[in-house]
Amino acid sequence: MTDDLVAALRPLLLAEASAEAQASGSEPGDLEQAVWLRLLERLDSDGPPPDPPGWLRRAVRFEARRSRSTTRREQPYEHEPAADTDRHDPELLALAAARRRALREAVRRLPGRCPRLVEALLSPRDPTYREIAGELGISQGSLGPERSRCLGCLRRLLTAEVAAREARG
Repeated sequence: MTDDLVAALRPLLLAEASAEAQASGSEPGDLEQAVWLRLLERLDSDGPPPDPPGWLRRAVRFEARRSRSTTRREQPYEHEPAADTDRHDPELLALAAARRRALREAVRRLPGRCPRLVEALLSPRDPTYREIAGELGISQGSLGPERSRCLGCLRRLLTAEVAAREARG
């Protein structure tokens, strides 16, 4: 039943995700994987939707809106928070080392294969997607969407830690 539903919805999902991706500022593969995940969650809890094509279109639009909203809220730093031109300042070196340690600790707490994926992305040898995919035993095409999910988890984890630290002070 599930295989038939997935096979029937795949072409529609590919088309809908491709159509919505550009406007949402995301990759079509990211939208596809988010919708497949929502479908699997729904199948576990409520069973198949009564109108699968209609449900799928609404799910793609919802995920595209969510992606657009996230993209609008995320603003890059103008400068690295503790960056300075004096790279030999002991205080700045200590702060940078503490940031790297905190990042590595947070990466180790990520779920699933996210720790291995993010460690590979942080590797000083700068491996290609093909090398990372081979190392993790996943397809190169699913690496981008998985990277997005892992970085989203890491962002939420670090945001929660920063908020918790600020609340104590």
